Amino acid sequence: MRILHVVGARPNFMKAAPVFRALAQHAGVQQILVHTGQHYDFNMSDVFFQELELPAPDVNLEVGSGSHAQQTGQIISRFEPVVLEQKPDMVVVYGDVNSTLAAALVCAKLLVPVAHVEAGLRSFDRTMPEEINRLLTDQLADLLFTPSADGNQNLEREGIAAEKVHLAGNVMIDTLQRMLPRARERQAKGWPERYALVTLHRPSNVDDLEWLKRLLCALFQAGQKLPVLFPVHPRTRERITASGIQLQGDGVRFLDPLPYLEFLALESRAAAVITDSGGIQEETTFFNVPCLTVRENTERPVTVTLGTNILVGRDIAKLQAELTHILSGNIKRGSIPPLWDGKASDRIAATLAAGI
Repeated sequence: MRILHVVGARPNFMKAAPVFRALAQHAGVQQILVHTGQHYDFNMSDVFFQELELPAPDVNLEVGSGSHAQQTGQIISRFEPVVLEQKPDMVVVYGDVNSTLAAALVCAKLLVPVAHVEAGLRSFDRTMPEEINRLLTDQLADLLFTPSADGNQNLEREGIAAEKVHLAGNVMIDTLQRMLPRARERQAKGWPERYALVTLHRPSNVDDLEWLKRLLCALFQAGQKLPVLFPVHPRTRERITASGIQLQGDGVRFLDPLPYLEFLALESRAAAVITDSGGIQEETTFFNVPCLTVRENTERPVTVTLGTNILVGRDIAKLQAELTHILSGNIKRGSIPPLWDGKASDRIAATLAAGI
């Protein structure tokens, strides 16, 4: 059985690595890894392959950056010949990035079965490009692996046949559990004892320059009470520079994007995490670290209902109030959702390999 994995961005690598490893334990499975090149910066891509012990991609489409339409179109045109040449029995796509939808579209046209890992997540906000990618990919997929029960409920409501859907658990947690011992060994010297960790990358946050200025000002204020570490996504750095704000200031340390192991170490020890990332909402819930999500909604509601996540939206006063609660010890405590047990990839691999 030939299984072709498609990855394109940092979150995909963390989801694909444990599935690739689990499938390698099944006889008769040949695996092909295609990197679309959606993330191409060393700290956003190459170093992740090294740390996650993913093999070098068999194919790199090298699409690079561009608008959503340009990037999706480039992946479609470059991926189709790969599928025709490799003739896979199944293509596995991950998450909700442009690479995910583009690959699913190609396979649907060529009548090649598609498995979607991390299916069923919904923010119910169609202004998010990722939501469009999720909705369409799930309609095209033949196998849908959900990370939590709400994913199954969403897919049932959308008319997806129940026999296609498998509640597998969260593959991100598989990677986190495997890498955490090494990550903690790698914590860089010189970090403060107690700190807040920040990540921002969504266009809704970083493209609104007036809002971005207000948020950065709030971070500078927070930095007077608690050091703030801010690994800056390349696109976010570009927007901050465009806003005229200098990447320096008392209490806030602006950093280059961090390798996964170093970021995990910082995240696991943070007093609080401020983010607009979906995956980080999950990781902080696993770590029982307070997470303040600068979004009005989340496609991972289990991190709010069971976990440590609090949606603060674009309300600066609420962000500041929640940080004050955290600093005073009034911290939201959560629990780890069912099937976030480090074995999701084994369940996925067993289902995929059963097709031999």
